[in-house]
Amino acid sequence: MTCDPLSLVNEGVRGLTPYQPGKPIEELERELGLSHIIKLASNESPLGPSPKARAMALVGLDELSRYPDGSGTDLRAALADIHAVAGECLTLGNGSNDVLELIARLFVSSEHEVVFAEHAFAVYPLVTRAMGARAVEVPARDRGHDLAAMADAISERTRLVFIANPNNPTGTWNDAEALEDFLSAVPEDVIVVVDQAYAEYVDEPNYPDCITWLARYPNLIVTRTFSKAHGLAGLRIGYGVSSAGIADLLNRVRQPFNVNSLALAAAHASLEDDEHLQRSTGINRSGLVQLRAGFDAMGIEYIPSVANFLCFAVPGDAG
Repeated sequence: MTCDPLSLVNEGVRGLTPYQPGKPIEELERELGLSHIIKLASNESPLGPSPKARAMALVGLDELSRYPDGSGTDLRAALADIHAVAGECLTLGNGSNDVLELIARLFVSSEHEVVFAEHAFAVYPLVTRAMGARAVEVPARDRGHDLAAMADAISERTRLVFIANPNNPTGTWNDAEALEDFLSAVPEDVIVVVDQAYAEYVDEPNYPDCITWLARYPNLIVTRTFSKAHGLAGLRIGYGVSSAGIADLLNRVRQPFNVNSLALAAAHASLEDDEHLQRSTGINRSGLVQLRAGFDAMGIEYIPSVANFLCFAVPGDAG
């Protein structure tokens, strides 16, 4: 008896390849015979988590035999207070990637299309094709989102649009006016996801906090993460903010206990340490200035970034 599992899955999954994250430092040290490696592959915080977050995670070790709070009550209350929304508008995830996948599972099937930009986050096509939907990749403009072209790409089959702001991996961004013009042009039956994983790093006066727009755009979902500026990538915790109706539906398909107790405790404590967050983003701003000055001096082409990474042209051929 034989079984061909590939023939049993939906067509979209057949063409997928697993996401390839940056290798762990320990593996690279063994592979290359090196003893000191600085990892830049995953846009992680060099400062790590807040001391308050570390302390609360350690306290949580005493309760590892118990399941976490499946609703994340305390963390949702803290986030609701920070963002001035009702707790019912929040969906917690095992990283914001989890929330992106929940959104695709909830709204997308094989009869739908999902629109996103060229050079956008690799997870968007993954979750789209995993659901059997058609991925509509819109060519970039100036290496960023061409929102006008993305609006034109929306068809009767479009159910979902992903926008990364700032964009990973180019570091480009769209201002409030451009995003509002786009949202105003999108039909009400198309869900728009604005992925703001790197929002804390942005120091631009016209950069929008899209969470404040939810009352005006009921088809809008905003995702955030604790992996970047908060330095909690290893604990995997993020969240989505939307209308209460959308959040209710997302929580219906969310796995029970999808966020572990250490992540809940550390994230809550991290929200209470604004000094650490400001230090993290401040060091990042200084680093961007230093890198831009160095690249300018060496004549190396780069894409201006507002995030915690910088995309630049490496002279010579790969090899």
